[in-house]
Amino acid sequence: MQILKTIVHKAFGFLPGSFSSPLFILIISYLCVACQSQKSIKPVSEQNLQLNPATVPVTSPIVRQAIDNAIAQTKITNSYDPAYVAIPYPGGDVPMTTGVCTDVIIRAFRQVKVDLQQEVHEDMRQNFAAYPKDWNLTNTDPNIDHRRVPNLMVFFERKGKSLPVTRNADNYQPGDVVTWNLGGGESHIGIVSNVRSPSGRFAIVHNIGAGTRLEDVLFNWKIIGHYRYF
Repeated sequence: MQILKTIVHKAFGFLPGSFSSPLFILIISYLCVACQSQKSIKPVSEQNLQLNPATVPVTSPIVRQAIDNAIAQTKITNSYDPAYVAIPYPGGDVPMTTGVCTDVIIRAFRQVKVDLQQEVHEDMRQNFAAYPKDWNLTNTDPNIDHRRVPNLMVFFERKGKSLPVTRNADNYQPGDVVTWNLGGGESHIGIVSNVRSPSGRFAIVHNIGAGTRLEDVLFNWKIIGHYRYF
């Protein structure tokens, strides 16, 4: 509980004297539920992959490099930290051991020379009105704009990278980017790997709170975006 209080204090600006307020209690309850929900998702690495041990060959070198980088993050990024951080521009990043869901995509794309920090910033600067106003911004911020799922969704759509959202797992191919609505105004993002899970679906590389994982979660939440950049 003390750890959760510290997180809420840093992320939302609550002072110790307000820990008994209804809003604070609501936020703590949400975080507890979110943490508990993560325990029910079993990483693909812990599942019985003997049913389908082979990865699917990826013919595109760019897609293969992006996927390989994303999967490699599962051995490095072992935590989740949504704190606002001032980072260099372009090419800025938080420490590789931590990050948020969008950082998985940002790092994988940088492996193939696509800097989403710079790409999103430049597009937002020229087309600011096209992007969400969820954070009451009046100007672009290269420290955080590219690390927000709604902004990435708009960027991918504006670049013509959108694909139909379906319930057919075969439509989601290695290298595709998927976004979800988690409920409560929260969104999430991940990248499709070339590793088959026991269900036959491709596992997703994502970070939803416990570090970057390779998991069979394609249909765990409501899909709200499907993109193929390469």
